Amino acid sequence: MVSTDRFLAFAAMSLLVIVIPGPSVLFVIGRALAHGRRTAVMTALGNVVGSYLLVAAVAFGIGSLVERSLTVFLVVKLAGAAYLVLLGVRAFRHRKEMKASALRQEHVAAARGDLRTVLDGALVGLTNPKGLVFFAAVLPQFVDHSAGRVPLQMLVLGLIPISIGLVTDTLWGLTASAARSWFAGSDRRLSLIGGAGGCTLIGLGVTVAVTGRAD
Repeated sequence: MVSTDRFLAFAAMSLLVIVIPGPSVLFVIGRALAHGRRTAVMTALGNVVGSYLLVAAVAFGIGSLVERSLTVFLVVKLAGAAYLVLLGVRAFRHRKEMKASALRQEHVAAARGDLRTVLDGALVGLTNPKGLVFFAAVLPQFVDHSAGRVPLQMLVLGLIPISIGLVTDTLWGLTASAARSWFAGSDRRLSLIGGAGGCTLIGLGVTVAVTGRAD
């Protein structure tokens, strides 16, 4: 269905794009700094779920509509940016509630928030302008129309950047959460790192909002 040469070429292209940190990576880092390792991993998982929804949207024609319409593109982009800012503000406001003792018991309550964390990550992945442009503009170029089943080919090819993104986002999140764990020896330092995570998300949201399309 998908030839080996197209598969490898798209894998190489995906790797080049993904290694450049974008909104998804910075979002995972911000969440890791504000909430720790478990939240970072769940956020990375949510990100790839949202990203694959973009793949499905492109495969069935919705993604191309969003890419062609500046108005729709702006709505999607600004919605994602606003959500990032909201999450950042929440993290910053609650930074002083972060206590070293609470961090040690984090795993007890974390499971109850895993689904919400995954959904947060999925929403950011779904409204990520970088992912939207990549899947709408690049993915279709690697499809072999003569082989038929174009939507299925896109869904299969889309698994490549999704898999790469899951690994790299998780590594970014684990690295950031390791730094957070070091700060856990002091409530004041933990508060500072929580505030830094919130500021990262706010800055990311503003950046996404003001970044234009390359057309």
